[in-house]
Amino acid sequence: MTRKAANSRSSARVVALRKGTTLEMVRLACPDAAQSALISESFGLPVLDSDGIRDLHEKLIIETASALDEGLGERAMQIHMQRIVGSFVGSAYGAGQFYSRAVTEARDATAKAACDDRDEDVGGPVGFDSAAQRKREFAADMALQAHALRMAAEGAIAAYEHVVGEKWKPFERAVENPGQTVDRKAAELQMSALG
Repeated sequence: MTRKAANSRSSARVVALRKGTTLEMVRLACPDAAQSALISESFGLPVLDSDGIRDLHEKLIIETASALDEGLGERAMQIHMQRIVGSFVGSAYGAGQFYSRAVTEARDATAKAACDDRDEDVGGPVGFDSAAQRKREFAADMALQAHALRMAAEGAIAAYEHVVGEKWKPFERAVENPGQTVDRKAAELQMSALG
């Protein structure tokens, strides 16, 4: 009787969800328009048309959905739009994470270069940038890329709301066998054999 009660309890499952990337995560990882403009001015890079990027992507996705309208049902359109927006958001978040790592490396290299006791970080010959300078410039380039992709994602999200008629939420996928490792399964089998 005890064994039967234990089996009925173990058959009840809690479905864990794998959380998707949200717009808030993108906004935390990628520079906003003001920071992007400051970086552009500080490094002599082009100033991005943030609103233009956002508006163009919104318009592009709305026009694409309009062209597909006759061929797709309402639910199929929602699923298609979910996938499109999810890819834009995922791309922006990945760029934001890469940008964050580039900033960390630039900070570390700049801090090391500021130490007068280190010979390996001394600037190169006249006319050549130091390693720290190259890392700062790379981080600035990554900032602009992350910002551009953030604005594209924001445009895609606005298009989703226009086409589908509801706010976009990231897709949450069920995790297969959460917490069930081979060791845990083996231990359960061994314990059941022991009685």
